[in-house]
Amino acid sequence: MTRRHRKNPPGLWLMTDERVDEARLLAAVARLPRGRAGIVFRHYATPARERRALYDKVASLARRRRLILMLGGSARDAVAWRADGWHGRDHRRGAWHLLYSRGVHDARELVAAQRSNAMMIFLSPLFATQSHPGAVALGRVRFAALAISATMPVMALGGVSGRHRHRLSGIGAAGWGAIDALTA
Repeated sequence: MTRRHRKNPPGLWLMTDERVDEARLLAAVARLPRGRAGIVFRHYATPARERRALYDKVASLARRRRLILMLGGSARDAVAWRADGWHGRDHRRGAWHLLYSRGVHDARELVAAQRSNAMMIFLSPLFATQSHPGAVALGRVRFAALAISATMPVMALGGVSGRHRHRLSGIGAAGWGAIDALTA
């Protein structure tokens, strides 16, 4: 991770998910723009050994392509796995040199993210999404109200694709992330 990413993270993020098989995931990583994107490796429900093996494959490809790679989970695991950062609610200061992000779905979670000194947030769901069926979408107005009040860069999640990217800055988003739009 370079210092520029601490204040200006990439504007494109691939979020991993168990719904996407290994071949499609690695192909999606290979398609991300070299040096200008990031990956949040989640796979929370994958058994530990399999999760680590898949992470190592993603990490190898991400390093060759100069992509930021964040681990969903704890700061401690991110350090142990040699990730560029971590994504989650663990706000310990032990990994100060790493990028730290949180998922935010409402005003209460935004306040918690700001108090925890998250360096960026993934605000969702902007639109209806396949990864969280039945979740109530924020829509543009509620998304903008939260994004504009954030003190850190906001990445839009939830039903977002490349066709939305030109409209995101107008509602307070510095970038976007996706699963299906980047792995299809």
